Amino acid sequence: MKRQTAADFAPEVLQLFDRYVHGDLSRRGFLEQAGAHAGSAAAAAGLLAALSPQFAAAQQVRPDDPLIAARWAEFDSPEGTGKVRGYLVKPALVRARLPVVLVVHENRGLNPHIEDIARRLALAGFLAFAPDALFPLGGYPGDEDKARELFGKLDAPKTRADMVAAVRWLQALPEGNGRVGAVGFCWGGGIVNYLATQLPDLAAGVPFYGGQPPEAEVARIKAPLLIIYAGKDERINAGWPKYEAALKAAGVPHEAQIYAGTQHGFNNDTTPRYDAEAARQAWQRTIEFLKARLQA
Repeated sequence: MKRQTAADFAPEVLQLFDRYVHGDLSRRGFLEQAGAHAGSAAAAAGLLAALSPQFAAAQQVRPDDPLIAARWAEFDSPEGTGKVRGYLVKPALVRARLPVVLVVHENRGLNPHIEDIARRLALAGFLAFAPDALFPLGGYPGDEDKARELFGKLDAPKTRADMVAAVRWLQALPEGNGRVGAVGFCWGGGIVNYLATQLPDLAAGVPFYGGQPPEAEVARIKAPLLIIYAGKDERINAGWPKYEAALKAAGVPHEAQIYAGTQHGFNNDTTPRYDAEAARQAWQRTIEFLKARLQA
């Protein structure tokens, strides 16, 4: 069966799905409005199913791959929610101290796709840690709709403090080389931008289509940034001109990549918004960027 892409869906439906994913539209609201385009409630339900993640089909690295060593880790976060839990993965056969990457998920918690991203980073030679922001609420529930509901219940300042605690914990890990970068997607991209304003010793940041930090805080950024946007992502891209101007004014080392014709979430290969060629290029650049800046 041919894999569906964004081109198989009406732009209006993609916009509705983006609103649904980001909490601006309920499931019922999506189905009602998509039904107007699709012709029936049943067709709208089919659209939602087709656009939703297919984790198993997209998995690239098995959890039991012999080339990686993975475990779950917990540590204290006294300024945040109290405890952070996440998925720690490294290459199994490397004994040297490793460059370290914090992997920050989208607004659904630590789902199987982000676990797979962490494993991909491990195969690329990094020690990768993917925390679950939903851990204080019981963790990723295994259902995207339930995760969406839980995400809106998080204490945002404490969750951000958990991410700061994660960087500090990673900097001290004996398996790592002390140089920590961060890569994040959607909500996680916004967190990477936030961490860059808070941590002058963050070694690198790669926000994928993430919300921009307040202009007044941009001058605090010391980390080099590789900033990745989708071309057809008006909601996020609207903040880029001011962010770019502030980065230039502050002399922050940065590079922006805007992938023409792509949808928000184009790197996520579990949904039809995935763009294979753009994702290949963006991921290759991400790996090269992180390797260049995280080697001790």
